[in-house]
Amino acid sequence: MTWPSAVGDEGAPGRGAVVLARVGERTILRAARAASPLRLLTPRNHGHAAWVMLATLGGGLVDGDAVRLDVEVGDGAAGLVGTQASTKVYRCPTGTCRQDTDARVGEGGLLVVIPDPTACFAEARYEQSVRVALAASASLVLVDAFTAGRVAHGERWAFHRYASRTEVSRGGARVVHDAIVLDPAHGDVGARMGRFDAFATVIVSGPRVALLVEAARELPTPARRASLREAASPLGEDGVVLRLAGTSVEEVTLAVRARLGGLGGLLGDDPFARKW
Repeated sequence: MTWPSAVGDEGAPGRGAVVLARVGERTILRAARAASPLRLLTPRNHGHAAWVMLATLGGGLVDGDAVRLDVEVGDGAAGLVGTQASTKVYRCPTGTCRQDTDARVGEGGLLVVIPDPTACFAEARYEQSVRVALAASASLVLVDAFTAGRVAHGERWAFHRYASRTEVSRGGARVVHDAIVLDPAHGDVGARMGRFDAFATVIVSGPRVALLVEAARELPTPARRASLREAASPLGEDGVVLRLAGTSVEEVTLAVRARLGGLGGLLGDDPFARKW
C-alpha cells in the first residue's frame, strides 16, 4: 500500500489519510492515520461500504487550526466519509481555521461525502477546499452545507469570513468548480442571506448513483415554500447539482436526506439512521 503522496509528513498536525480497497464483495479500510487535532473514527456498519467519520479534539476548530484529509478509493470500492457532529469554528483573533480534503476514486468506485453542516461562531475565520478526482466510471455523492452559526446566542451570520471551494474532475477534465465567499467587507452578510439560516450544495454524479440523479432531476426548478428553496441543475449526462436554502438547519438537513434517501440501498446501510 502506498500512502497518498499529498499527505506529506506523517506526523504533521491535522494531517490524515484513508485508503479504501475492495476485497470480494466488501470494501475494507486498508489503512488510515491522523494527527491531532484530527481524529478518524471507523464505525462498523451492516453494508458493504467502509465508513470513516471525522472528529476534532476539543469539539471544533480554534484559531489557526488546519486539517487536511486525503482519501483514496480503489477500483470498485465504496466508501463514506462523514463527521461525528457539525464542524464548529470558534473565534479566530489572529488567524484562520481551514480544512482541505483531496480524494481520488478509481474505476467503478463510489465515494459518499456527507459531513454535518459547518457552523462558524462569532468572529470566526474559516476556509475550506474539497477536490475530488473521479475515474471515468467512478461515482460521487458530495454534500457541502453551512449555517448562520449560534443563532440562539445572537450570533447570526456574525463570523468574520467564510470561504469554500469545491472542484470535481472526471477522467482528468474538470466538471465542477463551485466557490462561495461570505465576508462582511462585501456587505452585511445577514442582510444578504435574508431569512435563511442554512444552505447546502449537493453534487451527485456517476453510474452507481443513476437512480439518485434521476430522482433529483425530477425536482421542479425552483421548488419553493416559505421555509425552504430548492433548485436542481444538470451536471453532464449522468449528474445533478442541488442547491438548498432553509430557514433552519433542520429544514435543510431533512430535505437533503429526502433527496438522498436511496443511499441506504447503495451502501447496504443507511448513513442517516444514527443521526438526529
